Amino acid sequence: MSYLTLADLKEIEPVAGFKARFVHADHMTLAYWNVAAGAALPQHAHVHEQIANVIEGEFELTIAGETRVLKPGQVAVIPSNVPHSGKALTKCVLIDAFYPVREDYKRAAS
Repeated sequence: MSYLTLADLKEIEPVAGFKARFVHADHMTLAYWNVAAGAALPQHAHVHEQIANVIEGEFELTIAGETRVLKPGQVAVIPSNVPHSGKALTKCVLIDAFYPVREDYKRAAS
């Protein structure tokens, strides 16, 4: 069991304009993102299941060729190995959940 304060966690920028703090459990990762307006995430896929949640702003998300603009309170479920990309139409705050643990983000934040 752990108690953490997000402000105490190292912030990393894995993609230009996408700054995040990560919380890792044994089997999952939560990502707390602050995204600059106009920042784009190129199409990619990974083995992790992902749930993306928009807290603030408007985020254009494309999953398997289908594009939607997500606003606060909207959530997208991205299955394992499905191509996806995104762009912050405004400054955004996002929370992503990944299963299993994102070892790449774990290494980058240590």
